Amino acid sequence: MPTPNHSWSFRPRFRARAFGWRGSSLAAQRMKEAVAEIKAVNRTDPVSAAEGAVLLLERLWPALEPIDSSSGALGNAVNKTVHELLGFVIAAPTDEGLRDRWLDRLWAAMEADGVDFLSQVSERWGELCGTPERASRAADGLIPRVRANWGEAQGAYFHGTPACLSCLLAAGRHQELLDLIETAPFLWWHYRRFGVLALAAMGQTDEAIRYAEASLSRNDSPAIAARVCEEMLLGTGRQEEAYARYALVANRAGTNLATFRAIKKKYPAKDPRDILNDLIAATPGEEGKWFATAKTLGYLDLASALASRSPVDIGTLIRASRDHLVTNPEFALVAANAALSWMALGEYYEIKAGDIWQAMDDALAAATATDRVQATRTQIRAWIDARDTDAFVKEQMGRHFHALPGG
Repeated sequence: MPTPNHSWSFRPRFRARAFGWRGSSLAAQRMKEAVAEIKAVNRTDPVSAAEGAVLLLERLWPALEPIDSSSGALGNAVNKTVHELLGFVIAAPTDEGLRDRWLDRLWAAMEADGVDFLSQVSERWGELCGTPERASRAADGLIPRVRANWGEAQGAYFHGTPACLSCLLAAGRHQELLDLIETAPFLWWHYRRFGVLALAAMGQTDEAIRYAEASLSRNDSPAIAARVCEEMLLGTGRQEEAYARYALVANRAGTNLATFRAIKKKYPAKDPRDILNDLIAATPGEEGKWFATAKTLGYLDLASALASRSPVDIGTLIRASRDHLVTNPEFALVAANAALSWMALGEYYEIKAGDIWQAMDDALAAATATDRVQATRTQIRAWIDARDTDAFVKEQMGRHFHALPGG
């Protein structure tokens, strides 16, 4: 099969050193556009789309090399892009000759890559081979190099090691893969995860889980093994066990609400409140950090209880009070009082006078709506008079309280 010849719009945008030092955002946008272009072609011509994916993978490192990647944003964008591009190449129906040419180009691009942008290429080499037979041949060519590398004193990194392990897995040479991993000079999840997948492919789920749990080095996050183990248990219908053992660790996201939603999506039969209570119980001493999640989910009684158990972000409490003054003044009063209480205890490093005044105003407004004005004024007065109240908070509470009607 001849190499497809398509005129790609992204080609000139990914010339060598196309982006400057601060070009991270522009590069991320250009990668999105390029993937969208390839995806559009893939609808009618998957072979040309795969050729475009290989072309873009070849051009990533030369184009992105000058960019400051210290923030991590560029790396995240590249990882997502590479993952999508490899999907096109793996799925493309093509003959051996064209796939061999793609593999040669990808290997050359991987060797030239200065910061391992293309690490996924090596990790998915067995899939990229297209057939178990080609993967097996590739493994045979790589095994001597891996053994020689691991035989060195420090076991220096060889980018073809994941490719070799991936090929053994794709070829179904599972026991050979496990035996080879045992010769590695160090314990590293990055390699041993292929052993986990081999055991799972052999139908040995429990052995795979034990292997995964024993495969974490001191610097590995427990979440990486938990995600794999959870997936294996879910795949075999052991949902309760998957939830009990791994769900809370495997699904940690950028926010607590995102964590809850990730778990709820995987376990739709699980009562949402039970999930939230389990998450709260898993973070003793930090219960207040789940206040916003409980509030967003409509569990205002639980949110009220959490507000008193450990500090809650001051902005979150003030917004909760303000947003509920009309719809639920009782909850608004709880949130405002919690804000004042934690401020009085000196729990916030950067607090403004306006935060204190706003919380006092919200507390008194909510108290008026719930007929608790006197009790609320008494509580504020008690904070002002207490010897252990934070000095700045005491001063601002006193100043604002005396400025209020009846103060």
